[in-house]
Amino acid sequence: MSEATLYSLPGSHPAKGVALMLDYKGIDYKLIDLMPLVHKAVVRAAGFPGTTVPALKFNGEKIQNSVDIARALDRIVPEPPLLPADAEARKQVLMAEAFGEAELQHAVRQILWNAVRRRPRSIATFLEGSSLPLPQSVAAHTSGPIIWGEYKVNDSTDENVRNNLAALPEWLDRMDAWVADGTLGGETPNAADFQIATTICLLMCLDDLRPFIEDRPIGRASRRVVGEYHGEVPPALPEEWLTALRAQTVAGASA
Repeated sequence: MSEATLYSLPGSHPAKGVALMLDYKGIDYKLIDLMPLVHKAVVRAAGFPGTTVPALKFNGEKIQNSVDIARALDRIVPEPPLLPADAEARKQVLMAEAFGEAELQHAVRQILWNAVRRRPRSIATFLEGSSLPLPQSVAAHTSGPIIWGEYKVNDSTDENVRNNLAALPEWLDRMDAWVADGTLGGETPNAADFQIATTICLLMCLDDLRPFIEDRPIGRASRRVVGEYHGEVPPALPEEWLTALRAQTVAGASA
C-alpha cells in the first residue's frame, strides 16, 4: 500500500484524529508538522486548494478537512470502515461527527489559544513528540507572535471563550449520552470517535478544565481512543468563567 503524507500542526486535534484514522486502517504515512500561521503558505505550496490542516496526500489525491478525509479513506481503503453498516447507527455517528467538527472543534481551539495567550510558555509542551525541529526551550521564549496571531485568527476573545465554557456542560452531557448509547466509545472506534476524542483530549490539556472532564464517560472514552496527548496549560482562565462547569459537577455529585 502506498504511503500517505499528512500535514499537521503540533497539538492539532483534527490532525491527530486523522493520524489515528490512518493507524486504524493500517496505512503507512509520513507526518510533516508545520509552524502555526506559516503552515498556510506551505500547504498551498504543496498543491492543496485551501490553507488548513489536516491536509492529506494519498494515492494521488489531496484532501483537506477531517470529515472529508474520513470519507475519502473509507472510499480508498474500505476496511476497516469508519462508519457502521447499520443505517441507524450510521446516522447517529454522522450526527456526532458533525457536532464534533462544526461546533466542538473550533470552540475548543478558541479556549486553547485564549489560555495559551495567558500562559505563553505552555506552547512548548505541545511540541513533545512532534516532527518540528524546534527545541521546546526556544519555542517557550520566542512564540509570542505565533500565539498572538493564532489568538486573532481564531477569534479567541474573552467573550467567545466565556460563551463556549457556558455551553460546555450541555455539550459534555450530550457526549456522555452518546457514550451511553454506544455512538461513541464502543469496542470498535468510528469516525465520530476520532473526531471528538482528540478534541476532548486537547481540552484536558488545560489544567483548568481537566478535573471537570477526565472522570466523565466522554473523558474516559476519549483517553481510550487517543492514549497520550502531549501538552499542558497551567491554570489560566478566570475562576468566574468556570462557574457553569463547577455547578454541573456539584449537581452531579449530589444527584
